[in-house]
Amino acid sequence: MSGLPYLDAATLERLVPMGRAVTVLEEALRAGLDPEATPQRPVVDVPAGQLLLMPAATRRYAGVKAVSIAPANPERGLPRIQGTYLLFDGDTLTPLAAMDGIALTSLRTPAVSALAVRHLAEPGARRLVVFGSGPQAYGHVLALREVRPVEDVTVVGRDPGRAEELAARCRALGLTARALTNPANDPTTPAGRTSPSPTTSAQATEDGRSGPDEQVARPLTEGLAEALAQADLVACCTTARRPLFPGKLTRDGATVVAVGSHEPGARELDGDLVARATVVVEARAAALEEAGDVIIPMSRGTISSRHLAGNLADLITGQVIIGPGPRVFKSTGMAWEDLVVAAAAYEAWT
Repeated sequence: MSGLPYLDAATLERLVPMGRAVTVLEEALRAGLDPEATPQRPVVDVPAGQLLLMPAATRRYAGVKAVSIAPANPERGLPRIQGTYLLFDGDTLTPLAAMDGIALTSLRTPAVSALAVRHLAEPGARRLVVFGSGPQAYGHVLALREVRPVEDVTVVGRDPGRAEELAARCRALGLTARALTNPANDPTTPAGRTSPSPTTSAQATEDGRSGPDEQVARPLTEGLAEALAQADLVACCTTARRPLFPGKLTRDGATVVAVGSHEPGARELDGDLVARATVVVEARAAALEEAGDVIIPMSRGTISSRHLAGNLADLITGQVIIGPGPRVFKSTGMAWEDLVVAAAAYEAWT
């Protein structure tokens, strides 16, 4: 083990550029990889947060990602999510390489979203709204540019300074970009979430069943409401536990990806949007276990499990029928994705 090679963040980025990551994920699915066969990840609560173990295997390789989630870390100047990936030979289970697990996540998550967008979004989609200002938000800007002619970006963040910093990075790429603040995810309220306004309960309960998790702070800023109404693409890359915006603002034909949550009680999208949309998930089994964006509307009777149009393999093989409303891709992150990208990195390194 002392001689085991370690692929750091810079090495991973060099070995597997974003476009290549999208390609190898699609190739794996077209070759027959079944997302539904991926083992469910155990999530263990510990005093500081959570530990996640994500194993997967193919004929040639096996791998496991160990991830820690410590919500208090940002206040200490440390990453909220940390982790390591270990890649094994598929036949002998001999360790082949260790990798920066968070860099791997930062690569494969937006690549998976881009793969879904490649098959869901309108061909001319150019206006993007991205919720979040961290690495995943920027990664989604980079990834979605690989598959659609994105020209205009609206960055929506809790912290105006960080949102503007990300908008500046987008402008450095040659994009038109601006930063806005979202009142629906205000860090000044408990647990970093906005308490619902008492004047907006009726607006936020589209299925007639009131509940705090349906409520979105109102009103949105005029600029944000306008950006959402005009958006071709919306990427939700936050730690929010309540819907970020009223789903009724999303136009028919727009594509929304939600990647921020892997918990059944947390979500970024409201039931109105999910009910109107063609909904694609990475895997049905994983979504019904972890994706609050679909689990909560199901628990309220807004949708049933039959509302899910298909998984990612169904989408890329043309088995998903896209309806006239919005399109939604809900991602929780799966171990097969890490394995596919890690194997590509290892093969490029060797």
